[in-house]
Amino acid sequence: MFHEYRDIITELKQKDGHFVKIFDKHNDLDEEIEEMVKNHADQFEIEAKKKEKLKLKDEVYTYIMKYKKENS
Repeated sequence: MFHEYRDIITELKQKDGHFVKIFDKHNDLDEEIEEMVKNHADQFEIEAKKKEKLKLKDEVYTYIMKYKKENS
């Protein structure tokens, strides 16, 4: 996720506990969704998890853009 911002993500992970929390939660959801798909889980549950993951991705992106703006 956001490989082009790898350096910024590394810095944010060192400086911001909330960023770490949402970044890790996004990755955990990614793994959880993959497992649910493999196990043919309920599609509505999978879609709900995907929406939650997308919200976290948007939040991560917002953090990155804010950091980039403040530090450029």
